[in-house]
Amino acid sequence: MDLKEKLVSSFLAFEEKVDVDAYVHDIRSHAIKVFEEKGFPSKKEEAWKYTSLKALLKEDYSVFPKQENALDYKDVKKYFIHDIDTYKIVFIDGKYSSHLSQTTHEGIDVCLMSSALAKPKYNAIIEKYFNKVATSDSLPVLNTAFSNEGAYIHIPKNKVVEKPIQIVHFSTGNEAATMLQPRNLVVVDENSQVQIIERHQSLTSNPVLTNSVTEIYANQRALVDYYKIQNDNDQASLIDNTFIKQHKESIASVHTFSFGGKLTRNNLNFYQEGEHMDSILKGVTIIGNKQHVDHNTLVHHIEPNCESHQDYKGIFGENATGVFNGKIIVNKEAQKTNAFQSNNNILLSDKATINSKPQLEIFADDVKCSHGCTIGQLDESAMFYMQSRGIPKKEAKALLMFAFSNNVMSSVKIPELKQRITEIIADKLGVDLGFDL
Repeated sequence: MDLKEKLVSSFLAFEEKVDVDAYVHDIRSHAIKVFEEKGFPSKKEEAWKYTSLKALLKEDYSVFPKQENALDYKDVKKYFIHDIDTYKIVFIDGKYSSHLSQTTHEGIDVCLMSSALAKPKYNAIIEKYFNKVATSDSLPVLNTAFSNEGAYIHIPKNKVVEKPIQIVHFSTGNEAATMLQPRNLVVVDENSQVQIIERHQSLTSNPVLTNSVTEIYANQRALVDYYKIQNDNDQASLIDNTFIKQHKESIASVHTFSFGGKLTRNNLNFYQEGEHMDSILKGVTIIGNKQHVDHNTLVHHIEPNCESHQDYKGIFGENATGVFNGKIIVNKEAQKTNAFQSNNNILLSDKATINSKPQLEIFADDVKCSHGCTIGQLDESAMFYMQSRGIPKKEAKALLMFAFSNNVMSSVKIPELKQRITEIIADKLGVDLGFDL
């Protein structure tokens, strides 16, 4: 039995175990039918031309982890941004860990998706927002069919969340191979602000495949600042599907830091429904060995007088492979749009590969849109200059790569997170630079 057949045949057993209302049940039942029809994506599809899931799907994954491994905070502290006070929603092998978490219902809801799907008091939000912006592509619908656990965050109007929220998923290797499907819903109401940090971390050498879906709604004048830290081991793969719907005068930004994992695919989709909005997509990728990172982005400008800014930097060594497939769509009605897209890459090895495809689809005639892509190696003249000033070659190389990623790092708004990312980059480059970006 292949993985698709295993998932489809497991659906009824899953439905019997979880407690949801008829509305969610109908959504799940429809989703599994769509997945059964479509199956997993292949390289025959244009959007997956450079990323194959074939090797990953050969594993015999456990789709329902049987038990939770207890973890002590001291053993996983390094995976948290522990320098500051934060709310925490923590999962171990797909199950909520109460002793590692700090949730709240005081003025805001920072809690569990399973509670929101099952309890009547959340019905209004669930029926208005759940599965309303996620696409019907095969991997998002697979997640929808098995959606049960993850983070549920609702920030009512006129609230500024005073401390960041961390969403952390650990996998411990209880099973020979594990598939996880977390589902997050973030609703930020009018005039409210929130900062969120998300991380998926495998603590085992056993294969782990995570198919995650996050829906984010930034209502009028909302501010959403979202950070993804991807620094996993070589047996962990992540398919991250994030869908963001924005309304009038909102600002939504997503920073994606991809530093490790066997295969990482980031599907990031922004839909602008209203005027005077800004969508910000930034990323830094530094990988080596045979690691693979694929950024697939979409910004859909639907109404006039809006902006979007995409800036992705990639550094690829050894046999690593990078993919950037970025699309901007500007509707006929979306006049006065200002859209910028840039993808710049450095190859440190003759065997490293980057496939970059920036795209613009513009149907309006009064816009300012640009896109660009560069692929090259480190500037030899700059290297020579720095070495002539007494900087060793290794440190000079690292300094140039830090400078290369600096304009992405400069927009990180949480100082402690910026410090942590700086440390990870220094570690990836194998140097101790002794300064912060």
